[in-house]
Amino acid sequence: MTPAPWTPLSGATHAVALEVLLRGPLSRSELARRLDLSAGSLTRLAKPLLDSGLLVESGTSHESRAGRPTRPLDIAAGAHHFIGAKITHEDVHAVLTTLRAEVVASARADLPGRDPATVVAVLRSLAAELAAQLAPGTTHITAAGVSLGGCVADHATVTAAPFLEWDDDVPLGGLLVDALGVPTAVDNDLLALTRAEHWFGAARGHDRFAVLTVGAGIGYGLVVHDRVVDSADAGVGLLGHFPLDPLGPLCPRGHRGCATAMLSMASLRAAASVGLRRDVPYDECLDLAAAGDPVAAPLVMASGRALGRLIAAVANLTLTTEIVLTGEGARLAEVAHEALREGLAYDRDPGAAAVSLDVRPVDFGLWARGAAVTAIQAYVLGRVPLG
Repeated sequence: MTPAPWTPLSGATHAVALEVLLRGPLSRSELARRLDLSAGSLTRLAKPLLDSGLLVESGTSHESRAGRPTRPLDIAAGAHHFIGAKITHEDVHAVLTTLRAEVVASARADLPGRDPATVVAVLRSLAAELAAQLAPGTTHITAAGVSLGGCVADHATVTAAPFLEWDDDVPLGGLLVDALGVPTAVDNDLLALTRAEHWFGAARGHDRFAVLTVGAGIGYGLVVHDRVVDSADAGVGLLGHFPLDPLGPLCPRGHRGCATAMLSMASLRAAASVGLRRDVPYDECLDLAAAGDPVAAPLVMASGRALGRLIAAVANLTLTTEIVLTGEGARLAEVAHEALREGLAYDRDPGAAAVSLDVRPVDFGLWARGAAVTAIQAYVLGRVPLG
């Protein structure tokens, strides 16, 4: 049986399916409590979802009050599959996921060119490779999501992608619908990662949290009132201009001591290379700092303090205490841990709630999964047309 699509579901029925997707498996009593429904109303709403195969009964548990056995409701996560892909300046990382963003398979390919036609061709090849891993007779690909560093309008048109050197509008969504043959949503990569953390990641269940990335640039994603804060400016890198040290170095735009100047990998590499009078890769700079090198150590500690101040600023301005830190340069938080904590404490009122910082090593597979979640959300919330 092919489960019924989400888009025709009524408001109340859709709410039941969405709650089970995000929080399930759930007992009927817990689900009714969460949605403020009577037992009879829940039974009426759940029946067509069970009949269609969108919901299933999983395992056996006992109601806490009466001890009666019950079969919790869960989503048929494997009934739909989604492709997610993250485009970098040199390669593409792709995953195949279930409706609950569980990764079933993954693939990667070099990017021989950065023009739209080459990018689309690589994505088509990866999508075919992943689709071939579906067992015969299982569901087809429901939708695809693609993320990249840059600005995206209406989940369809890339208006700017500096790392791909795209300055003019590129209708990537339409090109991929034609190439892949499935509805496709395009997203800024950091927004996509934030969506994944919001629905299925470490921030699941939190109605307010932030995602920070440190690497080639400084990225920022935010959830407030249980909604991702989306904006046409999400791909501009606005947080990179945030001032952190009035005596710090200059960024390429001439800002002294901003987040880009203090935290980007290129800035730290440049400062270490000048001091040591040779080219110093980023990881070597961190290794030298950890070993107490007189040039690298002060530079890395200054960056660590600046990172702590940036985290404090985000927490102070958004009133969030849950922050996920990732990116190619996230190892800075480990090497300069004490300096980071000093910077965080310096700008954070001692009476304020403690900030929970979840540091994640960079994994482009997780970013690709974020793109899949963009497609999942677009499909589940009715933002990707079927057909």
